[in-house]
Amino acid sequence: MAEQNSGRIPTVIADGVDIVYRVNGTGAGRGTATAALHRILRRRQAEKAAGVRRVHAVKNVSFVAYKGEAIGLIGTNGSGKSTLLKAVAGLLPVENGRIYTNGQPSLLGVNAALMNDLTGERNVHLGGLAMGMSREQIRERYQEIVDFSGINDKGDFITLPMRTYSSGMAARLRFSIAAAKDHDVLLIDEALATGDRSFQKRSEQRIRELRQRAGTVFLVSHNNKSIRDTCDRVLWLERGELRMDGPTEEVLKAYEAFTGGSDKKSPPKAKAA
Repeated sequence: MAEQNSGRIPTVIADGVDIVYRVNGTGAGRGTATAALHRILRRRQAEKAAGVRRVHAVKNVSFVAYKGEAIGLIGTNGSGKSTLLKAVAGLLPVENGRIYTNGQPSLLGVNAALMNDLTGERNVHLGGLAMGMSREQIRERYQEIVDFSGINDKGDFITLPMRTYSSGMAARLRFSIAAAKDHDVLLIDEALATGDRSFQKRSEQRIRELRQRAGTVFLVSHNNKSIRDTCDRVLWLERGELRMDGPTEEVLKAYEAFTGGSDKKSPPKAKAA
């Protein structure tokens, strides 16, 4: 394979991935390919008869991500960006195709889940444990996490229950907990949209550090400046389809031309891998 010859190490491979949402799911069985095809046809007929709505959120998406890359995911609302991240993290099944990962993907906000009735301090410890950090590692990095989040800049909020935090404060603490550990694959969904510019700069610097430690970072954001400052590659999803995959500036220019023009304007075709 070209990936092997290039010397780069793949961390995530998406091969013809389709993701479909349904109002009512159906069970899956085992058997021959012919039997499986009959089950699929019967299921679709039953869904149609029952009025089950199928939403094809991601359509035949393929890409390869490598160690050391920071990859931006862009697209208009409902384009399938967050859905694709959840599938890479193993939280959503794929309808067709496969997703292969080398290492453990960590979706920001899931691995470091926060509990509203507990204090920020307690959540730092629980979030660190959920990510696989030892108690000693958490103690060593605790103050760094709090300082990074900036939630104590205007008071001792870390000792208060999470329910007293604004959504921005909670998001900053969540990112700070996740960023305290080096990840094989870190998936970030709109985390850098919160906080002031100082926090965003700290976050962008941390992402660069993660890349230097041979991790892979995926960043979903509607803030093109954050994408430009952080990512060297961009995947553009539109209506569930991969429209472009290439260098950040090249893809963002095409995307900005698309979103700044008529709604009827057709995006450029996806580049061959």
